[in-house]
Amino acid sequence: MMDKRKVFCEECRDDVEYTTTSVPMTGTIKGKQYNYTGTEARCAVCDSLVYVPEIADANLKALYCVFRDENNIIPLDDLRNIPEKYAIGNRPLSLLLGWGEHTFNRYFEGDIPTRQYSDILMRIYKEPKIYSDLLEANRGNLSSDHTYQKSRRAVDALLTPEKESGSKIDSVIHYLLTQCEDVTPMALQKALYYVQGFFYAFYKSFLFSEDCEAWVHGPVYRDIYFRYRDYCYDPIEKVEAHDALTFTAGEIAVFDSVLNSLCCYSGKVLERFTHVETPWLATRGNLSATATSNRVISKKLIGEYFEAVRDKYNMVNPSDIKDYAQEMFQQI
Repeated sequence: MMDKRKVFCEECRDDVEYTTTSVPMTGTIKGKQYNYTGTEARCAVCDSLVYVPEIADANLKALYCVFRDENNIIPLDDLRNIPEKYAIGNRPLSLLLGWGEHTFNRYFEGDIPTRQYSDILMRIYKEPKIYSDLLEANRGNLSSDHTYQKSRRAVDALLTPEKESGSKIDSVIHYLLTQCEDVTPMALQKALYYVQGFFYAFYKSFLFSEDCEAWVHGPVYRDIYFRYRDYCYDPIEKVEAHDALTFTAGEIAVFDSVLNSLCCYSGKVLERFTHVETPWLATRGNLSATATSNRVISKKLIGEYFEAVRDKYNMVNPSDIKDYAQEMFQQI
């Protein structure tokens, strides 16, 4: 694959374009060799190897991934998910664990933790109860009660047993999964957000009490994210319908219109929709594009935005949602 960027070739003594190829590589960590698949960059003129910083970084990351896997070290993605999962910053988490205040941040940036520290992180990542006990035992290590309370709410939500069978959001999820075979976790999050917003626009009430948060990839219902996150980019398994699901005609109309008008797009496309909508933008404020956040998108903001959408597009009933979806797709 040709990359239009240029790098300096020592053989040609000039800036050149380069090609990249996936190749087997071997690296050494702590005196042991590990085999992994990396990327090789070569000058497009003379075919000599050239140094590309971002490719070198990616190769090192690939080596570290193999090292982590073979030595049962917590995966970097799981480690980086801990602060988001428990609504706590890197520095407070490090202090909560009784480590130096910058220790966890070094691991977050890619340093490999010791086996002892990795085991601790793996346990709190997998078991909210262990994190909960740690939060209570070491809350004195935190600099503010606000930090404690915010993390307390997050872990309590995870520890709460699966929502009672009558929970509205669970019923809505069940309905969506009975009607569509290719809903990814990201698409499900966006579907729930649009169901909540458009139902309010037409019927002046919210379907479920759960709050969504302004995460990097758009509005996210925290508990639902952790319930389905293992599917990654794969579709969630379709479920069988059952008679216990009872909805009003208005609810069904909104669900079906969201499925037909919005869920025909991928989760990534729907992410781009939400990134130009007021609720997510206003809640993120001046945060950078990649900054993690647990800021709640207020229901008031959602309600006002979708009422304005209804009025702008002269929507008479939920089937008119298609007009909004089509225009959003054309805009992005």
